[in-house]
Amino acid sequence: MTEQDDRCPPVSHRRRRLCAALGAFACGAGALPAAPAVHTRGRVKLRVLGTHVTLREQIRQRAEQDLGIELIFMPGGNAEVLYQGGARPDSFDLYEQWSNSIRILWSARSIQPIDTRRIALWSEVNDLTKTGRLTPEAPLGQGDAPYRLINVQPDGGLGATPSERISFLPYVHNVDAFGYDTRVVPRGVAYETESWGWLLDPRWHGQVALVNDPTIGLFDAALAVQARGLMTFANIGDISKPELDQLFDILIQCKLDGHFSGFWSEVPESVGMMRDGRAALASMFSPAVAALNEGGIPAVYAAPREGYRAWHGVMCLSANTRGRELDAAYDYMNWWLSGWAGAFVARQGYYISVPERARPLLSPAEWDYWYEGKPAAEDLCGPDGELAVRAGTRRNGGSYWQRFGHVAVWNSVMDSYDYSLPRWHELLLA
Repeated sequence: MTEQDDRCPPVSHRRRRLCAALGAFACGAGALPAAPAVHTRGRVKLRVLGTHVTLREQIRQRAEQDLGIELIFMPGGNAEVLYQGGARPDSFDLYEQWSNSIRILWSARSIQPIDTRRIALWSEVNDLTKTGRLTPEAPLGQGDAPYRLINVQPDGGLGATPSERISFLPYVHNVDAFGYDTRVVPRGVAYETESWGWLLDPRWHGQVALVNDPTIGLFDAALAVQARGLMTFANIGDISKPELDQLFDILIQCKLDGHFSGFWSEVPESVGMMRDGRAALASMFSPAVAALNEGGIPAVYAAPREGYRAWHGVMCLSANTRGRELDAAYDYMNWWLSGWAGAFVARQGYYISVPERARPLLSPAEWDYWYEGKPAAEDLCGPDGELAVRAGTRRNGGSYWQRFGHVAVWNSVMDSYDYSLPRWHELLLA
């Protein structure tokens, strides 16, 4: 077996078809803890492919300042980023997206294992990606829970058995739901009245937007259909082909009836749809709700009684990254866990895998609000420095541990995923 073959398993016929289908779809406050030692000489250029969620200008500038490297951020929509990541590993050094991309990237041999011995804080990374739970009683959630995908196994596959080689660096993560404008939709009660079923409630006809990503939007829609009692799934994390056909028949009819106001591909677009009144409820990511709040729109991020759709950010090494770029990539991964970045993303509603490193850079009021789920003791700013949380406000869904104790399903690439893509495209065109 060659060195290249040892890094990744063979590309299966099914995964070739999956990547081909995906290609078709894509066309349609305290002192900073000491940063890890910089091993590179000179100003190395590091190309980072990912989404707008983590490829923020403030992060790029701070990392360049701390590490002495040049960062080239290449943000895009979920589908296009995943397609480029799977098809062109020569076009990036690091890849940032979600854990549901790992099966595709690994099967395509576009990423290489990460050596945990080069991750300075690996022992401090919490249990979410190591055992699947933050608390003993928390559900694992259906679908591609990250702990099932992170460890490279002796046979080259991915699994839960601990290994010194991992497929991705676990960093940002959160539980997702939908956002709603309380000027239109009355405020609900977390885990009691807030429901995925609201996305298909006739009261909000013509005012509902979904995310245009079949690894995400499909699960939002499935949770909504099940919550409305229109159908049930044997395993919502691995939907069968007959179940998909029934699901899409329902969704296509809803679209033809004018229930959906649109489908968004990037976070700024989702913000614009609610800000401009084109949507009152929408699939959303936490930073979008934070941005709306900063802009004076009273949006709430729901805590559905059926449970969240959870996701975990992944940072991956391109299979082509070598030499000084590889050293710089490890520096950048270590920097992400060292504190500053974790505090930054906390202010946009995200969590980090080493929260205690971020805590010294958050004020007590920020930590209590974002992590502990307590009422804000004072007005809090978002990552852009604008007012995002007013004093007395409590984060919907409670603490970090409470929220991850209500996971229904993880973003997943199902066995039927390649079958779902043309059906998703059919929904978009209906």
